[in-house]
Amino acid sequence: MNINEDMQPSEWSLRSEHPVVVGADGSESALHAVRWAAHEAERRNTPLRLVHVCHLAPVRHPRQIAPPPEYRTAVLDQGRHWLTEASETARRIVPGLPVITDLHAGIAADVLIAESRTAQLMVLGSRGLGGFTSLLVGSVAVALSAHGHCPVVVMHSSTRDGAPPADGPVVVGVDGSELSDAALLFAFEAAAARGVPLVAVHTWQDVNMAGAWTMLPGTVDWDWLQDQEEDRLAERISLWRDKFPQVEVRAVVKRDRPQRALLEHAAGAQLIVVGSRGRGAFTGMGLGSVSQTLLHHAECPVVVARTEQT
Repeated sequence: MNINEDMQPSEWSLRSEHPVVVGADGSESALHAVRWAAHEAERRNTPLRLVHVCHLAPVRHPRQIAPPPEYRTAVLDQGRHWLTEASETARRIVPGLPVITDLHAGIAADVLIAESRTAQLMVLGSRGLGGFTSLLVGSVAVALSAHGHCPVVVMHSSTRDGAPPADGPVVVGVDGSELSDAALLFAFEAAAARGVPLVAVHTWQDVNMAGAWTMLPGTVDWDWLQDQEEDRLAERISLWRDKFPQVEVRAVVKRDRPQRALLEHAAGAQLIVVGSRGRGAFTGMGLGSVSQTLLHHAECPVVVARTEQT
């Protein structure tokens, strides 16, 4: 349920422009997401939409022990305060940026997934105020990354609640699937907009086959396989080089697990991009193992790219 009371009539037309949407919950991680998203909205010449979701759980207790009406008012007032704080933060970062605020009552993951249908990009902090301190990424971020309808960016840094890195290359994982093509397009656009190199990482040893291959050393021509995989990556990259001639591309092909190779090359990067599911993932199962690993362990913002866009 949308319970925002502060939308100005002149702002309604901005909704049709596919804004950058940020989940704002008052946490430091969410404020980093707001700052990052404000710059991204400026690059894309689109409004920034700040969304806060209040969870007003239905009460089934007898009337005499139900929370008083003031409880609902206090929860909504807190949400408005966090939206105001986020809006002021965004406008300090990018003066003049069109900013829309929306207050909802509902389940955060459900509301944000619905928001993603009309957004061009969703941005979240890695942990909200309601998360457990031992968890590296919140359940809302995982749910939105798995089921959103547009690319999702989850903030990360090398320290807890630290600012995400602003320097370094963009890294992208390439496995030859349709979703890795979506990741490549996003990564090329991001590298071009930032004027930084693009590191395209492709791995070719399936971890499930690693043990079997070591039992047959005389039957595997590793150099030939390496050459074949390098050609394969070059072919995928060539589809985008002509469209983004200004982007310096560094191709990396490794006989390794994709999670380990991507985390290695993400060290020092300002952004890492992957598809939501790679080869071998079952339809409907949500995020692939590579995306899950990066969401939990990367030290820079993680983009989960998608082909679906409304």
